Amino acid sequence: MQPLSLRWLWILGGVAQIAITLYAGLTPAANLPATGLGDDTLHAAGFLALTLWFSGIAAPRLYLPLGIALLLFGVALEGLQRATALGRVADFGDVGANAAGIAIGLVLARAGLGSWMRWVESLLRRR
Repeated sequence: MQPLSLRWLWILGGVAQIAITLYAGLTPAANLPATGLGDDTLHAAGFLALTLWFSGIAAPRLYLPLGIALLLFGVALEGLQRATALGRVADFGDVGANAAGIAIGLVLARAGLGSWMRWVESLLRRR
């Protein structure tokens, strides 16, 4: 893990994002607000956000396991959609979009954005 003074707050924020993703993935589509974005774009953006969030907590050596864990989360979510009768359809295209978001997030994390939480904490300490 990265050295963070607000670690539990960051982790709580990540758990909240996972919960929101579960809710959005299992709520009937008719009950979700219209965004004007395509389904694949929403999946990629959501998993990009999750990847960047958790890469801010994880040490760089854990980025690949993080990506795998998020991909498995996305696959499990599709499985839950298929197993429930909530009007959602499991789609392997969604898994591909999730994977694309995760891949972009991992590349950005490796490029330096993975330390964004430390940067935010350093700004907060200066105030």
